[in-house]
Amino acid sequence: MLRAIWLLILLALGVWAALFLRQMGGNVEISVGQTFIGIPVWLGLLALVVGFVVLHGILSAWKSLRGWPARMRARRAERHRRDGDAAVTRALVALAAGTPDQARTEIRRARSLLGDTPHTLLLTAEAERMAGRNDAANEAFRALVAREDGKFLGLRGLLRDAMQREDWPTAQRLAREAEAAQPGAEWVKTERAALALRTRDWREALALSPPGQLTGHRRAALALAAAMQEPDATKAATLEKEALSADPRFAPAALAVARRQAAEGSPRRAKTTLQTAWTAAPHPDLATAYLGEEVDALARVKSAEALTHDNRGHPESRLVLGRTALAAGLTGRARAELEGLVSSGQADRRAYLAMVDMDAVELGDSAAGRAAEAKWLRLAAAAPPEPRWQCLSCGTAHKAWEPLCESCGTPGRIEWTGGAPVVDPGAAKGGAVATA
Repeated sequence: MLRAIWLLILLALGVWAALFLRQMGGNVEISVGQTFIGIPVWLGLLALVVGFVVLHGILSAWKSLRGWPARMRARRAERHRRDGDAAVTRALVALAAGTPDQARTEIRRARSLLGDTPHTLLLTAEAERMAGRNDAANEAFRALVAREDGKFLGLRGLLRDAMQREDWPTAQRLAREAEAAQPGAEWVKTERAALALRTRDWREALALSPPGQLTGHRRAALALAAAMQEPDATKAATLEKEALSADPRFAPAALAVARRQAAEGSPRRAKTTLQTAWTAAPHPDLATAYLGEEVDALARVKSAEALTHDNRGHPESRLVLGRTALAAGLTGRARAELEGLVSSGQADRRAYLAMVDMDAVELGDSAAGRAAEAKWLRLAAAAPPEPRWQCLSCGTAHKAWEPLCESCGTPGRIEWTGGAPVVDPGAAKGGAVATA
């Protein structure tokens, strides 16, 4: 309504102006050489307006004519984009349906319409890989790497292929490039940590493992393995302490810390470390290290008593005390420890074999000695085997702890297992047991 009112006002003003000019009269005179033109003012103004309109129309037509190719190109590009997006959608459906040949056909159509964009190249690589054409897939991934907006996607695809081929140097290089292309990407950190484990670079694997991700024995094993690779003594000592802190029951870490303390001139600190570790989890290697410097048999018995003082009732403590007492000729003390261990039901094969040695000392080569030997050997054959280092992934037994199981290639899974069940003193009345 308001626009109609303004239009009427403008028309009224136009009519008024035309009438005013007509009533005002006057002529417009144009003289060029001998030529003279004279027309009324109103007609001259009308001619001027008409000329402006005609000129504007000519210029508009020229501009439209010049822009016609660009409009055609834009229309064609829009049609290609629409058809290309439809081909991409069909390719995604084909990939999801597991039909790589159909997906490759649709992707070729999409690339001809859209060009080599990041998503068409990525779909090309995935379709080629699904079809078993890894070379063609890697070519598409390399094309992605050449683009700044698709570099990370290309590196990820090439890294995955390198890991499948077990080309670890190439995989490590690609992982570093991917991290540079996308700093802080969690996937890259995870892959680099996995690569470090595969290539046995324990220091890098530990550095790439967040503190909350690996805990307990696995972190302790990784830290000790890293310490074994560390050439710097100070850093190695720090890693050994980290391993012991992560798992105080991990005997190899305690042994490493104690050895370094003894080498630095602190044998008392080394013994304290071994005693603390024995209290947490007795282990034969701890006793060997603790008693190793003692030559006198009676002194070894006293050292064994000092080592086992805070964990006196554990089967390992009784076994160490019985063996050292027997070696010192204290057969009464040895019998008390070993028979107590056997009667507790917590003895393994080592205790029964120690009883064989003790009866051989006390009874000698007599009928009673031979009968006792046969008895203990029969019991030893039926007793639980002695504890051992064993890979929990494949079950392979190892003579000593190692960072990696060579049989199955699994890192950090070799643990101290086996032995007879250990009665929990706090739950003895209820019959609860825990594994040694």
